[in-house]
Amino acid sequence: MRPAERSYDRVVPRAAAEIDVPDVVTNAHHGLSAHEVVLLLETDRHRGLSRPEAAKRMARFGPNTLPDAPRAGWPMRLLRQLHNPLIYVLLVAGVVTAVLAEYVDSAVIFGVVVINALVGFVQESKAEAALEGLRSMVRTQARVVRDGGERTVPSDELVPGDLVLLDAGDKVPADLRLIQVAELRVNESALTGESAPVAKDEVVLPEGTPVSDRRNMAYSATLVTAGSGAGIVVATGAETEVGAIHRLVGAAEDLATPLTRKLSRFSRILTVGVLVLAAATFAVGYLRGQDAAEMFTAAIALAVGAIPEGLPAAVTITLAIGVSRMAKRRAVIRQLPAVETLGSTTVICSDKTGTLTENQMTVTTIWTPDGRFEVSGTGYAPTGTIGESSGATADSEQHQALRWTLLAGAACNDATLHRDDGRWTIVGDPTEGALLVAAAKAGLDRERIARLLPRVATIPFSSHRRYMATLHRDSGSASAADRVALVKGAVEQILDLCPTALRADGTTTPLDRDAVLTAADELAARGLRVLATAVRPTAAPAEFTVDSLAAGLIFTGLQAMLDPARSAVPIAVESCRSAGIAVKMITGDHAATAAAIATRIGLVDPRDDESALTGGELDALPPERFAETVDRTHVFARVSPEQKLRLVEALQARGHVVAMTGDGVNDAPALRQADIGVAMGAGGTEVAKDAADMVLIDDDFATIEAAVEEGRGVFDNLVKFITWTLPTNIGEGLVLLVAIAAGAALPILPTQILWINMTTAVALGLMLAFEPKEPAIMTRPPRDPGQPLMTGSLVLRTLLVSTLLVAGTWWLFEWELAHGASLAEARTAAVNLFVVVEAFYLFSCRSLTHSAWRIGLFSNPWITGGVALQAVGQVAITYLPVMNTVFDTAPIAVDSWLRIAAIAAVASAVVAVDKRLRRPSRSSGTTQSIE
Repeated sequence: MRPAERSYDRVVPRAAAEIDVPDVVTNAHHGLSAHEVVLLLETDRHRGLSRPEAAKRMARFGPNTLPDAPRAGWPMRLLRQLHNPLIYVLLVAGVVTAVLAEYVDSAVIFGVVVINALVGFVQESKAEAALEGLRSMVRTQARVVRDGGERTVPSDELVPGDLVLLDAGDKVPADLRLIQVAELRVNESALTGESAPVAKDEVVLPEGTPVSDRRNMAYSATLVTAGSGAGIVVATGAETEVGAIHRLVGAAEDLATPLTRKLSRFSRILTVGVLVLAAATFAVGYLRGQDAAEMFTAAIALAVGAIPEGLPAAVTITLAIGVSRMAKRRAVIRQLPAVETLGSTTVICSDKTGTLTENQMTVTTIWTPDGRFEVSGTGYAPTGTIGESSGATADSEQHQALRWTLLAGAACNDATLHRDDGRWTIVGDPTEGALLVAAAKAGLDRERIARLLPRVATIPFSSHRRYMATLHRDSGSASAADRVALVKGAVEQILDLCPTALRADGTTTPLDRDAVLTAADELAARGLRVLATAVRPTAAPAEFTVDSLAAGLIFTGLQAMLDPARSAVPIAVESCRSAGIAVKMITGDHAATAAAIATRIGLVDPRDDESALTGGELDALPPERFAETVDRTHVFARVSPEQKLRLVEALQARGHVVAMTGDGVNDAPALRQADIGVAMGAGGTEVAKDAADMVLIDDDFATIEAAVEEGRGVFDNLVKFITWTLPTNIGEGLVLLVAIAAGAALPILPTQILWINMTTAVALGLMLAFEPKEPAIMTRPPRDPGQPLMTGSLVLRTLLVSTLLVAGTWWLFEWELAHGASLAEARTAAVNLFVVVEAFYLFSCRSLTHSAWRIGLFSNPWITGGVALQAVGQVAITYLPVMNTVFDTAPIAVDSWLRIAAIAAVASAVVAVDKRLRRPSRSSGTTQSIE
């Protein structure tokens, strides 16, 4: 199809409908020749657009920015805190009690609601900034040609058809179809995940070529590392590849976390139960002929009593404590529920570059005709050694082939090594940076090399020649006129120029080409990138030409490098597996590189012969097999941002709780979609950090293991709180129901119920948030995502304790009345019984499977302090006259306290027996869940 025949489907704004400018074609520009693109966009490859034309196109297409993200205002965020069935019941109860002139009760109820809402509002993460992060990434300055003259403009002002100039160090300001390149290399790792810079050219590519292989395109937000070039702007703003990722991030569903889903379901079930119980109370009393208004008040009291008012605050505070604990382990939580989500994670999908690896190319092996050397140390820090096969440290001064291999790699080099704030960084091509670091480990730093071999001339790297050559003055030579040519490049190209090879003693020997190629193939099979180096003495700069290098070079050796795995990753991967968590690598890098790293970190067993599944192979899978194949595959390579998102969705469809780690722009959609997104703090882009729920300060995958451990502990403590608080709430409701059904006086009053619920929740229940993690927490499998908060055994235990409370309360209440106590004294005894039983039960709830003695009765000092504080409160409500007046209580005698303690001890013993009897089935994972 010729350019004039191509269809345009971009929507034209009405205000600009009469402006005569070309549309942006929707077909792939990499599939067109540079001439076709120039014609299609009605521009000039030498003069660019005119300023008036650029202004027209700006009016048509808008600025080169990404759309603003919609954000909720603070009133809406505050109202969201009330979106909970339990809160709805409390609000209704507060209104009804106010109408009935029970102002104290109403004030307390509304106070509870306001406190819970404020706590949630303060702790909730502020508006998502992922889209703003994408916008800030693409803001830069651009060199553009307009009216035939070069000028610098903000990238916001670029329009389709602009002619943009690129040089090393520039950030690409828009999507460009390259029309001219001079050894141009672009680092696209943030966009595609490929670790090595991509060499660019002008060749026409098939339209189906994936983004990572479009070498005639330069994409917005990527970085030019070497060379220069020029390109025509073919897409701006939301139409760029970064804009496509922007749309994916914006469209990604904000999934409820496992915790919020479980709490929502739990709240709905509990709300229905409370309403049914309250309705039953009203119906029973009314049918017995009691006053309807009194029964309505009693039903409201029962509802208030049965609702665990402290649960929302307890959840928030427990999660906040988990946030604090994780921060100490170098993991920063941006979304509170993410603390618990990690604890329920079943699959971790990890990006490779910068997450499992250092994102710093490192030379690991040097091969010469007389020996093979292993290089220790990773990253750009020049610390490490070069060792021989025997284990001894190699002496580059004595081994001439090794020495000149290192010198050629470091001197025939345009990168520079810097140390900023204690961190080593590279300016330039990461591959050249790796060669600099390798030489520095042998004592050949850049300054020393500059003194030994001052550069005289350069033949730059060419994608056609596939090598770079430099000419140096040899300051160590006796003759000041002596020069030496150094060359580095692709193995085959260097070998074609070398009839001889350098030996360790400095002599030369005929080149054994087969031996070199065998060594190179062996290194490449390990996922290493291999470069060859050569040297040639020469007399004068006039001899330094491409033709003069066509023969006569002396081969020195090979340097093999890779982006190494982080040292702690293999242990972390194994720990995750021990905890029942699958780890999958998802990267935009090449399949061979991904497979090599996966083998090194123990992600795949080399004996299993498992290869990486590529993005093209994923697209070819039948839809019915996609999710199953993804579930059983460990390594995915050459994967686009859209495919990463699809992989996460497929795993979620299989019932997995997915954690996604990443550091680049290309990871942002999947980070947003995952149940928990984990970004790298030091090396990650702002886009990834803003899209994530958690940021690893040290960029260490091993930190995830620690975060999972903390997350499991947080969930345990939340379940312990719910298991502890529900028996009291249910018991209070049942006590009132029994009293109304029997036509008897209420053993506890509504205001007393509120006192019990709020004071015990703060002084007793919240202390469980500080409970240490139980032993062997990382040896058990992840929780079933479909399992409710309360398993069948915990529901039965809750009913058991509730029954004990109801029976004990009624027995004590009737005993006190039968032995001459006033109604206020009997109610005071009942209130204290509830609190004391809760205190005894609190120690039992510190572990849901083991006895309090086994885990240490006083190993959580917060529990001891909370019990002491609650005891002071109970003494106050029992014996202080002002408290007696407000809460209708009265002082009780010592023998009443003895009866209270005896009932609490019996209840505690019964719970201990129940825990002992149920322990085997629970530990074996066979306990049945009750929805």
